[in-house]
Amino acid sequence: MLFSGIPFLFYFLPAVVALYFLLPWKLKNAFLLLASLLFYAWGEPRYVFLMVAAIVLFFVYGIAVERAQAYKKLWLGAAVFTGVAMLAVFKYADFALDNWNRLTGMGIPLLRFALPIGISFYTFQCISYVIDVYRGHTAAQKNIISFGTYVSLFPQLIAGPIVRYVDVEKELTERRTSPEDFSDGLFQFLVGLGKKVLIANAFGQLTETFRESQDLSVLFFWLYAIAFTLHIYFDFSGYSDMAIGLGRIFGFRFPRNFDYPYTSRSITEFWRRWHMTLGGWFRDYVYIPLGGNRVSKGRWVINILAVWMLTGLWHGASWNFVVWGLLFAVMLLLEKWVPLLQKLPDILRRGYVLLVVVLSFVIFNAETLTQAGRDIAGLFGFANVPLVSVEALYCLRSYGVLFIVGMIGATPLVRNTAVRLGQRPVANVLCPMVAAALLLICTAFLVDGSFNPFLYFRF
Repeated sequence: MLFSGIPFLFYFLPAVVALYFLLPWKLKNAFLLLASLLFYAWGEPRYVFLMVAAIVLFFVYGIAVERAQAYKKLWLGAAVFTGVAMLAVFKYADFALDNWNRLTGMGIPLLRFALPIGISFYTFQCISYVIDVYRGHTAAQKNIISFGTYVSLFPQLIAGPIVRYVDVEKELTERRTSPEDFSDGLFQFLVGLGKKVLIANAFGQLTETFRESQDLSVLFFWLYAIAFTLHIYFDFSGYSDMAIGLGRIFGFRFPRNFDYPYTSRSITEFWRRWHMTLGGWFRDYVYIPLGGNRVSKGRWVINILAVWMLTGLWHGASWNFVVWGLLFAVMLLLEKWVPLLQKLPDILRRGYVLLVVVLSFVIFNAETLTQAGRDIAGLFGFANVPLVSVEALYCLRSYGVLFIVGMIGATPLVRNTAVRLGQRPVANVLCPMVAAALLLICTAFLVDGSFNPFLYFRF
């Protein structure tokens, strides 16, 4: 069930919100747990049992780590092993077996398990919870209903942000939703819905058009590359906005996940602004435990490469994701070793960041490294295609306004303007009108059966 789908918008969400606020406090977490499991079972009826098993296991691990004296590390190791094993079996086993078969010539049959939706997100949340209990950052949760609510909470279940237990610990036992929380959360949800349905989906259609085209050109390759770069931003940040808005409606304050990353002046800054909860997770639970930068230079390089290879693999079991992650590792190392990059004028720094990001997402979206190589070759005129094609010019005319809207929307300009307007009395009338218009227009697009996938279901 997609947030940007008619069943969720007009059936599931209104029913859940209405019942949630009618129920007494002592039943709210249990209701959210049941609603979240129903939400998950809608698309993954078999794997809801995997999630329930994860809830039970990590609930036990948390209590065992807190109470154990001599065996804390053993219980922690068991928890980390369980989370990694879940990912290994359902996400990476076939990738490993396929590469082993290619390398050795063996014919070991693949498992061919369907990828459980959201497994990369909820396993990371479970692992970080037990680590935080081990470190003494939080007490173990003694109520399995509350813990199950944290793991399965449907607003952030399938696409994040990655919410740490310490961020919502108090809200699991004591929270309330003020009228301002409800209205602000609903408005943020609808803004995210607009980003997803009106902008991301349209750019997604253009990328599909490119893949199906027989009339390629250098111009078309660049239109595709820029379109996908904007598509993934509005798709994922829009879904994150919807999740954060929903969380606020139910009294939770989820962390921000995007902070206009395409305005960055370095790759380091880009990763402080892009998928912020994932970057923070790898920093705190992988990079720092490996020693971070407080080790020898050689070990530090290995730490960087390891973290970014894992970041790439987190997104999918494919070599193009590994290369994508390692590309960022190399760029981060270059920024540390080549001071000139930090001394360039701002416009050049922003330009080189955008170029690296666009090229990286071309690799990211390719199905194979061979396809990624062809796409990058096409961008620089080495794919034996003309500079301009008829279909490319048609797409440029058709999507020109959308490109302008997307580029402006990827900067803080719209937000800053909205903040200034929000300080004026007219905002009390304007905000509800904008929210209603977004809902009506998005509904019209969805009823029309427009292109409406969600990219991060792949991960």
